[in-house]
Amino acid sequence: VQLQASGGGLVQSGDSLRLSCVVSGRSFGSRVIGWFRRAPGKDREFVGAISWSGGSPSYADSVKGRFTISRENSKNTAYLQMNTLKPDDTAVYYCAARGSGITVLSRSASQYQYWGPGTLVTVSS
Repeated sequence: VQLQASGGGLVQSGDSLRLSCVVSGRSFGSRVIGWFRRAPGKDREFVGAISWSGGSPSYADSVKGRFTISRENSKNTAYLQMNTLKPDDTAVYYCAARGSGITVLSRSASQYQYWGPGTLVTVSS
């Protein structure tokens, strides 16, 4: 299983950006997909996660109401729609996948088995 996040870039405060995560390999439709980020000088933190069906995603409090996670199983792709971006959202964003058949939307990075290389999002003030 390989993951590739894309869509990062330089935006201004208040702008929107959509990240994509393409998953190759087996069983995309049965994997929980999570989004994490690592800001400069900080630890990696949970952003959100989505189940197989796409229903009821889980979000970190810091992004709730501004970010939306979705997925298209037919395209093996998950998305992170980011609205009203703030400078504090500047980070490298990673998508990750849990093992096939696991249903829990974990907030712990250690629970995700597969990771992509990340995409940089920079929000200027």
